[in-house]
Amino acid sequence: QVQLVESGGAMVQPGGSLRLSCSASGIIFRWNVMGWYRQAPGKQRELVAAITSGGSTNYADSVKGRFTISRDNAKNTVYLQMNSLKPEDTAVYYCNANPRGGWGEGAYWGQGTQVTVSS
Repeated sequence: QVQLVESGGAMVQPGGSLRLSCSASGIIFRWNVMGWYRQAPGKQRELVAAITSGGSTNYADSVKGRFTISRDNAKNTVYLQMNSLKPEDTAVYYCNANPRGGWGEGAYWGQGTQVTVSS
């Protein structure tokens, strides 16, 4: 059974930082492109960042220079370091695993973690 469990979401003030974690089980982690997506109220889900097993990364333009995705294949965990947070970063953040390769959405999703940026 595949499980992706996110943690680290919280409420933070503008300009603050958060680190999200996603722990995976039930998949061969190193075979998967891991991604973070987000969905704000009334908006479509969008890719935030993704990373291959080898460390190649892909970022949404809106987060480039502020967010960093990383992974630890030994711990089956992917991280999203978010700095200089803005109110428009407020959303539910989802972890995704894509065993097919490429930057598209994979079949496996976590339950989501809420990030709220507000003063």
